Order: sequence, then structure tokens, then C-alpha cells
Amino acid sequence: MIQGGSSTAQKPKGHVDFKSAFYFQTPVWVGQAPMFVKDTIKLTDKYIKKAKKNLKDRLKNDPKWKKDIGTFGLSYHSESFSDDPKVKDLVQFIGQRSYEFLDWSGFNLQNHSLHFTEFWVQEFSEKGGGHHSTHAHWNQHISGFYFLKCNDKTSFPIFHDPRPGAVMTKLPLKSEEQLSLGTSQVHYKPKPGTMIIFPGYVPHEYAVDPGLEPFRFIHWNIKVVETAISKERSITNELPKK
Repeated sequence: MIQGGSSTAQKPKGHVDFKSAFYFQTPVWVGQAPMFVKDTIKLTDKYIKKAKKNLKDRLKNDPKWKKDIGTFGLSYHSESFSDDPKVKDLVQFIGQRSYEFLDWSGFNLQNHSLHFTEFWVQEFSEKGGGHHSTHAHWNQHISGFYFLKCNDKTSFPIFHDPRPGAVMTKLPLKSEEQLSLGTSQVHYKPKPGTMIIFPGYVPHEYAVDPGLEPFRFIHWNIKVVETAISKERSITNELPKK
């Protein structure tokens, strides 16, 4: 059995000083962009209204839906609307930050274009119970959230360690309250205007919402493709020239 000993003033014979190196790290960017909140809430009201109607119509003919619980546990999910002219400034802002995220991560984006594959608004039921189980967007390069309605009484995102080996060999932590190299799960409490950008492969979920306060956010996915094979409108082509 190998046991760790306490440090001593005198180093034993054959002592080696090891230097720390951090490989295969997972970047997550968190920033505050409150300047888009007011207009985006107003814009997304119509998308949430339509999503509620569509879901209600589907549930009418669903024999598994228990009418006695009403809307408890439901999540209203809009259609994709990144091409709406009224959200153009926010879309360009997200596109620019996503490009910078990938560039900062060390990727060569020359001759590549960024494309929104999905861009939707989501709201949990006012009756509570809304949530999302753990999942990842494996075929997307970037995923992200932009929070519109939330506070310390609402749901929040939970991020999981994307490394299967690290999860399978997890050991007890010295502290569950402090982030460390052994942390396998991160709970993030956002506020209106919080924007989170992360690799699509990172597993994430949403905690069960108690239904005490409104909870609404925008979720998007971005894919990078070679410019030569991409003929669609790209984010990269719309970014301001440096």
C-alpha cells in the first residue's frame, strides 16, 4: 500500500520535484451581457406563446398525458429563430464570442465557417417541475445559454465532467463546496444577462424548477464546417472585419 507522508524540512535522498502540467482541460466561458435582455424577452414572448399552444395541441391527443397534473413538469421549446431580423444583434454577438472561444482554444479556423444549427428559446412551466436530464450535443462544436428570466429561486444548469475515465475512477473529494481538479459536477446559478459558452461535448442538465419564479433562456448550437463545402449563410462571413 502506498501512503502519502507529510512534508519535512529535509528532503529524502532521491527526492524529485515534480512540476504540474494540465492537459485536456475543458474550457467554459461565462460572461454578463445584460444589454440584450429587455429586447430579447419582448421578442421571445411570441415564440413562447406559440410553443405553449403547439404543446397543448399535441397533449390533447396524447393518452399518456395526465390532465389532472396540468402543465406541471412541462418545458416550452420554440422553433429555431436565428434568422429573425429582430435578434440579429444578439446572434452576431454570440457568433463573435463563439469564434473567439474557438480561436482562444487553439483551433485554426482559416477556411472554416461557423453556422447556427439550432437557436431556440425555452421556458419551464409556471407550475414547476420543468427540467432537463443529462445530455450532450456530440456533433456540435459549440453550445451555449443566454438567460433571460431567472434568479436564485429558479432552475439552473449543471455541468458534468466530459471525461468518461475520470468519472469511472472518481474518488471522494476533500470538499464538495470548492472547485478542484477532482470536481466532476458544477452547479451554476445564473442571473438575467448571463451567457455561457462551452464545447458541445460537455454533458449538461437543468435542475428541477420549483415554479416559484419565471425561468426562460436561449439555447444554441454551432457547427464549424469547411468553407469550401459550405454554401449557406455563415456567422463568420457576417462578423466585422478585423
